[in-house]
Amino acid sequence: MDLAAALRAFTRTVERGSITAAAQDLSLSQPAVSKHIANLERRVQARLLERSARLVRPTPEGQALYDASRSALASIDAAVEGVNAMTETMEGTIRLHAPSCIGGKYLHPFLMKFQRAHPGIAFELMLENRTVDLVFESFDMAFIQGRPSAQDLIVRRLGNARRVLVASPAYLKEHGPVDTLERLSQIPLVTTSRSVTAKNRLALLSRGVPRELDVRSILQSNDAHVVARTLLDGHAAGPVQYLMVADELAAGRLVQILPEWEVRPTELFLAYPSVRFMRPAVRAFADFVLDEMRNVEGIDKA
Repeated sequence: MDLAAALRAFTRTVERGSITAAAQDLSLSQPAVSKHIANLERRVQARLLERSARLVRPTPEGQALYDASRSALASIDAAVEGVNAMTETMEGTIRLHAPSCIGGKYLHPFLMKFQRAHPGIAFELMLENRTVDLVFESFDMAFIQGRPSAQDLIVRRLGNARRVLVASPAYLKEHGPVDTLERLSQIPLVTTSRSVTAKNRLALLSRGVPRELDVRSILQSNDAHVVARTLLDGHAAGPVQYLMVADELAAGRLVQILPEWEVRPTELFLAYPSVRFMRPAVRAFADFVLDEMRNVEGIDKA
């Protein structure tokens, strides 16, 4: 029995909750993964997995084996990559998760730049506006808006993503100038759940002094591209991350309104699982992308 291969099949099945999904991730057939797990159960003389119609989950013995073997397998991968690094080659796949607003506009170009320097690296880039479990979904790292609460993560802070109030020239021509907070509370806005409170109030700051303002939100979306498109079409004004509209502001397609006020910013973090040994390729990309992201206009380092 190939013990390392069997452990990889077992740990991936635990992480994905499915033998079929584990087989796809490992580029194996489903019977091959099942055989690896059966061989492993015979080796340890214990049942490691409980199977139902929808889910595969570890038994207590299986959970203990998973906890012990996950970091060991990561150490093996790190050792192999470490040798590759000594010969100035990097290989392997890095799985990334990021919000669509950051991932499409910034992270995607950065990873292509990294690949040009390290052509042996492949990426799996998942862009979704949701919280992920990096360990059980097998992500090497994730870009997260707001400080993560999980205890099994290493977290590196990128900075604050500024949010500004903007409108298109066509919108201002139709609705008139927006030069007071009272006027802002009257006009139609496009917002996100992060820019307004549960009571539909806009959390504003002026020279560090906070204020909440009742607003009229006619469209709320978790997709930054929908928000930007709504603003550019002149359908509504609203708050938006500066990094999403920097080019449009510079070109005059959008203009900042009430520039003395900004919307409460969002903290950005890079997080990855706290295994004992991080693969050299993951570490190299983390350092690279942190340097690149910190040069993005609209991310304050304070």
